[in-house]
Amino acid sequence: MLTTTLLPLLLASLPTLTSATTSSKRGLVYVPSKNANEAKDDQIWISGSSDLTWYYNYGASPSAVFNGHLNFVPMLWGAPASNTDMTFYNTVKGLIDSGVNISYVLAFNEPDGASNGGSNVPADTAAATWIRELEPLRKLGVKLGAPAVTGAPTGFNWLQNFFTACAGNCTADFIPVHWYGNFEGLASHIGQVRGTYPNMTVWVTEYADASVSLQASQSFANQSSAYFDRIDYITHYSYFGSFRSSASNVGPNAAMLNQDGKLTDIGSWYLGGAATGVVPKGSGASAAGRPLAWGALLAGVVALVGLL
Repeated sequence: MLTTTLLPLLLASLPTLTSATTSSKRGLVYVPSKNANEAKDDQIWISGSSDLTWYYNYGASPSAVFNGHLNFVPMLWGAPASNTDMTFYNTVKGLIDSGVNISYVLAFNEPDGASNGGSNVPADTAAATWIRELEPLRKLGVKLGAPAVTGAPTGFNWLQNFFTACAGNCTADFIPVHWYGNFEGLASHIGQVRGTYPNMTVWVTEYADASVSLQASQSFANQSSAYFDRIDYITHYSYFGSFRSSASNVGPNAAMLNQDGKLTDIGSWYLGGAATGVVPKGSGASAAGRPLAWGALLAGVVALVGLL
């Protein structure tokens, strides 16, 4: 019998997606541009051709541009300084009371990481914050996402320490996954996550193959979308690339927009459209500081392929 960890690696050998597809699982990691002249880019994600259904913006409050178009998923990015702070809970409850449909929330963005987006929250602090601010949201019908750790081994260690510190008082409904590396590594990592937390569904809330060739980026995007859509326990996914290639910190080829704000092939495919032929260019941005894609080339993969 195949184990949960090995199954994704076998699936990785299936044919790569070669045509446009749509999926209700797809969402948007919204990264607002710091350039006011690029604000028009936001309209791309809610255009008539887009089939995106949900988004998050690393914060507790929705982005006005998406109101009425995409379902918002609030995030408690880090832990507040005060151990009595209830700002996140009050914000989410206020949204619900005002009629906004809040079905899910995310918590603690890369708490095991201290650089380039990591919230660097100690596991015991995160547990206390969760019990105080997130657990009460369950009574309002909101489903809770476990902390979104990096794809490094420190992520598994941090999550174990977090649930230990919770002492049974933290109930997560799904587990988010972050990954920056090739498809084989992604499939293997998700297998490890599922094997460790078999009773949780999975959201892949950040992923890309960072700083590789255009062909490799496109192949990764197609393979990963096809894979996510096949697996029933993966219910949501959001590609990290909703920005211009000139501003990308995961390499220009991974971006969904080129330097002029036009959809690249990856961007158009992700929205359910056809290839555009638009080639992205960068400005020297790199993936430095992004989480390492640990285990991307596992020694066991070679042996596994030999079994096929």
